[in-house]
Amino acid sequence: MTDPVTMPDTKADPGVLGLEFRHAHRLIDASEEGVQTWRVDIVAGDKTVGSLRATRGLYWKADNLRERMADEQAFLALVAEQLLDHDGKFLPAFEEFVDMASSLLVVDELSIASPWNDPWIVAGLASSVIDRLTDNQFAVVFPHTASPGTGAALLADAATLLSAEPFSDELLIIDTALAAPEEAAHRVRERLRERARHGGSDPFSDDWDEDEEDGAEDGGILTPRTKIVLRMALQDLSDQAWEEATALGDEPLPRGADGLFGSLPPVTLRQDATWRSHMARTFDDLASDLSSEAEFEPLCTGEEMALHLGIARARHLTRNQPRRVRDSVENVPEHRRDFDWAACSELLFQDHDVLMLFDNSLDGIESSDTQVNQVLGMVSLAAQDWFDTFDPEQARNPARGFRHE
Repeated sequence: MTDPVTMPDTKADPGVLGLEFRHAHRLIDASEEGVQTWRVDIVAGDKTVGSLRATRGLYWKADNLRERMADEQAFLALVAEQLLDHDGKFLPAFEEFVDMASSLLVVDELSIASPWNDPWIVAGLASSVIDRLTDNQFAVVFPHTASPGTGAALLADAATLLSAEPFSDELLIIDTALAAPEEAAHRVRERLRERARHGGSDPFSDDWDEDEEDGAEDGGILTPRTKIVLRMALQDLSDQAWEEATALGDEPLPRGADGLFGSLPPVTLRQDATWRSHMARTFDDLASDLSSEAEFEPLCTGEEMALHLGIARARHLTRNQPRRVRDSVENVPEHRRDFDWAACSELLFQDHDVLMLFDNSLDGIESSDTQVNQVLGMVSLAAQDWFDTFDPEQARNPARGFRHE
């Protein structure tokens, strides 16, 4: 492995980092079965900027897991001494500490160059390693700050961010069967995504410069690639909406019905074919707007709901159909704020009143006669008003017709 490269003039942008896992296994060597070691290189572009070791101790595959891990020496021997008895069985103190662990993943020997030597980045790297090498029956062991070994203090900070609990003065342990570590990993990933969108600057830090938000407040969040994927999502929903509208006609739907129209708030479930055609057209209108250079905003309640669904669908596409997304944007330059769906949900709406219609405890809030409606100044929440333009001066051309006449 080449020495880690220090890049002092580069912000710690996690968006450029990747992991390369290397593991060699001799096919018929019995000693390889119980202990499996990965050397994980941390790369930024074509440069190696660090590495760590991840070792799986598989209780049911090892003849004596304590002896086998102790044979590796260093931190692995310390883990074996504290968690396993001389027969290779887990000690009672460890079995009380974790819920259902039957195997171990030990993360140690971290070496990482500046500016990447940051607890949040290391937590994100460790989280990815855990995702790839464990299931919910593992205990993940990190060195405590007081532990000997390379990178122990930084690994301990990262483990704490991932909800590791101190087992001893030398060991921190994550129980993958619990919800808290997964929630913590999600927080770490979201923070790193935000940092990547800001080019490596941390919007959560005390010295965050709001000037680095890069125009998000004025619509800069809709980068060219974001617009392409959001338009694709809206077109998918349009196809689904027109197909369902044709099939349903005037048929009312029960609560909990399947499909796009079944997923809308209860106030819409008994609407007729004409209403459903208007709703289907909202997806077409928004998709058309994204194809132009005009300012993009929903113009009525129906379009607000369509945009909420479109953003959710776009998030689904980027997570579950990455190849399709890559193919659709392959000729468009990347931007660090691409696919920031959380910001789209926050910034592309004047308010989120329409989402209150999903709350069963607020049934009737769509009526202008209710006190809550009046106090909050809500408008156009009743289903029959969903397609009334908020501002008459922005009304769409009534002669534009429908995609399916």
